[in-house]
Amino acid sequence: MEVRIKNSMLASSISLLYNLKLKGKQSRHRSRFVKMLSERLQEVSDQEKDLLIEHCNLDENGNPKTIENGTKWDVKDLKAFAKDKQELYDEEQVFGSVDHQLTLKVMKQILTECDVELSGEEAYAYMYLCDAFEVE
Repeated sequence: MEVRIKNSMLASSISLLYNLKLKGKQSRHRSRFVKMLSERLQEVSDQEKDLLIEHCNLDENGNPKTIENGTKWDVKDLKAFAKDKQELYDEEQVFGSVDHQLTLKVMKQILTECDVELSGEEAYAYMYLCDAFEVE
């Protein structure tokens, strides 16, 4: 099994899965999967920082400058920055190594058996994960 999750869906997927009440084997595998997602989310966060450094005017310490009382980044070319940031968010993380097959199988089972009432962002994350895991 191989599961693909867009970078833009990592945080909401983590939040949804973290809040599910599970026991035993399901809880352990959920924790493993959330850890994998969290590691990938940290990589994406680091790449976002690199994009800021690339696209912003920098201060004397080499950090991106802010404008409007620190509420916005001092971006040189907003269109180029937005394009690069969207490309980063649209990239997919692939989970499917041999070591993770049992975890992915258990995650699919969790999603299939989930009977919690969801709304808003959690409902969207659930739908997205069901699609990623091919849950009917």
